[in-house]
Amino acid sequence: MKNYIKILFVFLMLPFLAIAQEETVKDEKVVEKLERSAFESATLIDNATNVLFSKNTLEVQMQHRFGLINNPNTLGGIYGDAANIRIALSYAIHERLTIGFGTTKNELLQDLNWKVSLLRQTRSNSMPISVSYYGNFTGDAREANILYNINNRYSKQDRYSYFNQLIIAKRFSPNFSLQFAPSVSHYNVVETTMRNDMVAIAFGGRYKISPQTALIIDYTQPITKFLQNNPHPGISVGVEFSTSAHAFQLFATNYNGLVQQKNIMFNTNDFFNGDFMIGFNITRNYSF
Repeated sequence: MKNYIKILFVFLMLPFLAIAQEETVKDEKVVEKLERSAFESATLIDNATNVLFSKNTLEVQMQHRFGLINNPNTLGGIYGDAANIRIALSYAIHERLTIGFGTTKNELLQDLNWKVSLLRQTRSNSMPISVSYYGNFTGDAREANILYNINNRYSKQDRYSYFNQLIIAKRFSPNFSLQFAPSVSHYNVVETTMRNDMVAIAFGGRYKISPQTALIIDYTQPITKFLQNNPHPGISVGVEFSTSAHAFQLFATNYNGLVQQKNIMFNTNDFFNGDFMIGFNITRNYSF
């Protein structure tokens, strides 16, 4: 009799076990999977992307710009004296936060930068975009006598500039990604015909033509108007070769400042007048 009672009890419990298992499966389905990053590198030619690497990842970056291609007797700017170089490191202290430091040859610019992931695109498109915030604080490390301002006076604050940018990106397909990024640049001291703050917006895109190769484009439009000599927009087109830990970008660009606010505020190169140069970015990631 006891055996029959046990068997009856098991049959009575089966529906409840099935319901519990079904609810567990439903709960597992609720967990959202993140879409892969819209870009392979944390930098798209002259602008930051939405990419943040996994925790404890160190990114080593070298950016190089040759001289203007239309300079005579310089082999398309390669042998020119106006080349600029930036070397930088960034470290992911969290999967949503990266901090970094870079040093630039021209004007001895030293920049402390950071990037924060605010929203992340999901595969189900419940969150259709990724949103990141990028900023930097930059100091000019040249000698003081070079930095006298327009009133022939020097203050330590004259060295400083700032950059803040919101990056909105979307991976439309495994091959195609776009981003646009409004920004504000600030210099503590500028010429009287300029303004201390510049609002700009950047557009960038990437299209894969093979598993490791993609076409890339980057465009930055200054919006704030100066009293005279407004900066030219930044135009860059090129190709990117990438692996799981490397990215190599080769391109033509009319930006050579290498720090965003320097490019946006002071660019005098007109891309369509032949004022552009060959440049490349190399990045290597190390996981710890």
